[in-house]
Amino acid sequence: MKLDSCRALITGASAGIGREFARQLAGRARSLILVARREERLNQLRAELRRQNPNLTVHICKADLADLAQLKELEGWLEHEKIDVDLLINNAGLGDLGSFATSDPARNEQMTLVNMVALTSLTRHLLPQMIANKRGGILNVSSSAGFLPIPGFAVYAATKAYVTSFSEALRAELRGTGVSVSALCPGPVHTEFQEVATRSGGQPEIGPKFICVTVDQVVQDALAALEADRPLVVPGIAMKLGMFLVRITPMPILRWASRFSSKRA
Repeated sequence: MKLDSCRALITGASAGIGREFARQLAGRARSLILVARREERLNQLRAELRRQNPNLTVHICKADLADLAQLKELEGWLEHEKIDVDLLINNAGLGDLGSFATSDPARNEQMTLVNMVALTSLTRHLLPQMIANKRGGILNVSSSAGFLPIPGFAVYAATKAYVTSFSEALRAELRGTGVSVSALCPGPVHTEFQEVATRSGGQPEIGPKFICVTVDQVVQDALAALEADRPLVVPGIAMKLGMFLVRITPMPILRWASRFSSKRA
């Protein structure tokens, strides 16, 4: 996937990794479609991008992807306005940190809708045109949490396991079509995600400094992986090594290790 003159749609674009994707693509893309719940932030970001890149076309769409009706409205708007997309960045995501037994059922439903259903639906909606044009890229923002079950993060980790598996299968299906698929699996990143995922009265958990990667680096690595047609990217040397070890470790050992994190949670 060549990013120059691409027409990119980015979900969860109002903050964090999604906003950084918009900033790094602004100097290369022909047009950007920014999707998020917070319209004021989207307007601010559009003004910033247009100020720095006067020739860039920026569309914004306020949508809550946990609402199926709004998801369908987004897809209908893209079709009605005949907005072409050849790069889809499924970045929007929700998390929840804490025991599943005490979790909010509504929050669990929102996580599955945003992290899995919206990602799958948008991909299905935009993919046929990419195949017809023999050009396209799909970057699914997963997580290193998807490589193993995580007590205290059970639903979130499970949804990200889906994203990684879906990306790998879709990539295999699309071989030879001109459409590439990559999964981004970052570890701890300093964004608003931790604050939003933390329940009332809890403390955000970031992790040791040596495994944290900046938002800027995460996005750089992700775009480079997409251009190089790599299936999976884990930003940061420490996380690469850690996730490699996790993926080759037998599940009985991981279950034994999870007892300690379960007690801590």
